[in-house]
Amino acid sequence: MKLDKILPVIYFIPLILIQVLIVPYFELNGIVPDLILILLVFYTLRYGQLYGIILGFILGALTDFSTGSILGSSMFTKTLSAFIAGYFYNENIVGTIIKSPIFLGIIFLTSLVNAIAFSLIANFDISFNIFSLLFDQGILPAVYTTIIASIVMIFSPKRSYI
Repeated sequence: MKLDKILPVIYFIPLILIQVLIVPYFELNGIVPDLILILLVFYTLRYGQLYGIILGFILGALTDFSTGSILGSSMFTKTLSAFIAGYFYNENIVGTIIKSPIFLGIIFLTSLVNAIAFSLIANFDISFNIFSLLFDQGILPAVYTTIIASIVMIFSPKRSYI
């Protein structure tokens, strides 16, 4: 197996430390960006849907073990997000899509699905109404994650990803 196929798991270690230790300081009304999802979508768009689904399962399991959340909640939501992001995979335009605004749209969509699914599984509260679920638990975290992804996209190297 090539090293570049294992790199996301290696990148996961510092990212989960940043996610757990540093990102809570940038919390806005309980909303935090999902750095692991940005990594997952990047590699799903780079290597395809099947690779992304397997990676989503692995990163989700590692996230569940690292954060102490309900076992299987991140596994399911990250796998679902990779499944959705995999539909945008095209091996002919990998480098172009990752450096375009389409990447941010894919991040927003997958983050929205990830946040809503995670809220339904792990943070379900009977007092949530549909507006609260969609806006507070879905759209706001998706926007925050997309903003962070845009910063990462702007400062990423200009080399080809193929």
